[in-house]
Amino acid sequence: MIDYDRDGWPDIAVSNDTQPNKLYHNNRTGTFTEQAVQEGIAFNEDGKVRGAMGIDALDYDHSGLASLAIGNFSNEMLGLYHNEGNLFLDMAPSSTVGRASLLSLSFGLFFFDYDLDGRADLFVANGHIEPDINKIQPQVTYAQLPLVFHDLGKGQFQEVGKELGFAKKLVARGAATADFDNDGAPDILLTTNGGPAYLFKNLGGVHNHALRIRATGVRSNRDGLGAVVRVKAANGEQWQTVHSGSSYCSQSELTLTFGLGGAAQAQEIEITWPSGQHDSFHNLAAGATYTLQEGGKILATRPFKK
Repeated sequence: MIDYDRDGWPDIAVSNDTQPNKLYHNNRTGTFTEQAVQEGIAFNEDGKVRGAMGIDALDYDHSGLASLAIGNFSNEMLGLYHNEGNLFLDMAPSSTVGRASLLSLSFGLFFFDYDLDGRADLFVANGHIEPDINKIQPQVTYAQLPLVFHDLGKGQFQEVGKELGFAKKLVARGAATADFDNDGAPDILLTTNGGPAYLFKNLGGVHNHALRIRATGVRSNRDGLGAVVRVKAANGEQWQTVHSGSSYCSQSELTLTFGLGGAAQAQEIEITWPSGQHDSFHNLAAGATYTLQEGGKILATRPFKK
């Protein structure tokens, strides 16, 4: 789900394995118009379809518009489609994201702020589908390293997976993120093909401040799906949409994590609900998860564990 044109109506982006990706624009009448070719996400830069799997949407560069990341087959690289306002441009071929992901076969994928600096990073779970692929393509392996792209700002990323502890090659498939230990930093659950699941605890994110928002609808749906949450703090303004799905065969938690860097509080939090209701909350301290109810009520405050 992605409101790519900021008209207040949710659109739908779909990654399709060996078929053109789809982008369904919401006509506001209960119908949708497919616009992927016109908007630039149907094919790669050579006009070819790719083995697209995981997909996620976020305004990773604070442009005010949500962009897309799509995981693809080996020798195809990730798609990092930047939203230019009336067209998506794939930034991966000219960036570290493309070079680092060229040989990977990506499945699970999502944006998350692992170090809580207020900039969206990107996690990618990788693993090939052919156990003997290296006999045909020696440079490609069956088990592959997960990738983590650290957002350096201004649209630049650095691959830091090994530095963060993702040093073992896995035949990864699904991947999801949640703060399972309530310390404020997003952790990762990763599944493998024919093998165990792995739970990676985030040890570094707690060095910065953060707050977390759980949206609860009244007129809107109970889980707040589709609600747009904007957080203004000393480290800038950021926004996220409460959404389900994305990644690959996975569901991350619906609670949203906002990294505040060195800021000790959010000066203002604005929520636009699917019903059209607008709520504002002021001067909420970092270090807690807030359950915010449609209508402007704080239902609960749960401090992070130290």
